[in-house]
Parts: sequence; C-alpha cells; structure tokens
Amino acid sequence: MLVQHFQTLARYNTLANRKLYDACAQLSDAERTRIRPAFFKSIHGTLNHIMVGDRIWLTRFEGGTIPSTELNAILYEDFEALKAARVAEDDHIEAFAAGLTHEFLAQSIQYVNNQGRHLDDPADLLVAHFFNHQTHHRGQIHDMLTQTDVAPPSLDMHRVIRP
Repeated sequence: MLVQHFQTLARYNTLANRKLYDACAQLSDAERTRIRPAFFKSIHGTLNHIMVGDRIWLTRFEGGTIPSTELNAILYEDFEALKAARVAEDDHIEAFAAGLTHEFLAQSIQYVNNQGRHLDDPADLLVAHFFNHQTHHRGQIHDMLTQTDVAPPSLDMHRVIRP
C-alpha cells in the first residue's frame, strides 16, 4: 500500500510542478527573482532549492553519494533551463517511484547530511520526507505568487490528480 501511495505522490509532484511552473512562467524574470520574505529569498530561489533537495535525496535513494551543495544554490539562472530540468527531474522521480519495492522501504539509508552528520534513517520515512519537502516549498511559492499579479494555481492533490 505504501509503494502505491508514493507512486501517487510522484504523479502528483509532476502535475503540481507543471501547474506551478506554468503560473511562474507568466512572471517576468525580475518578478521571479524579486527578494521576498521567504527561506530562499525569491520564487526563483525556492524553485532552485526544490531541485537541489530532489537531486540530493534521489542520489541517496539510488545508493550514491553527493557532495554537499549549499541548499540555497542557484543551479539554473535561466528560468527556461530550470523548467526543462524540472521536467527531466520529475520524470526521474516518477521512474524512481515506479521501481519502489517494499524491501527498499523496509531498509535504512546511511548518508551524510549538509551539516556533515552521519545519519542512518528508515527509507520509508526519508521517502515521505522527500515528497513532503516538495509540497512544503511549493506552498511557499504559492504564497509568493499571491504577492504578484499572477493568480496561484490550485494545488490540492485531489483536484490535481483527478483524471
């Protein structure tokens, strides 16, 4: 049941990101990068942060190690390049979720966090965190969109995944 739930969250992630990026594409670069009262200072900064987090966690889930990246790193200055990378990353997330097994979720994952701490956490908790992290920061972008002339899209899961 948990595997299917995470697969649903992966699909929701893709659809919610498409809606959010479509809204953000209506903004000028200046509006997307405008400093706002948010963790990652702007809509563009927060979109990049989600990408940073996704790449860190997917690398860990796939058994790799990844050098510590500043969580506020701007991986893509150009919005169109970021949007294209987001589409590719969402495909990667859906492929990861499609391959999830109960055995994977029952194991633990050892990793070094961005503060250099060596950790060993249950995989099911980390995958849940992965999807929660995306939702958390999409909510911040949604709030920042309310400070612009572009209406934020509805991101309610039951509305987004409805066929």
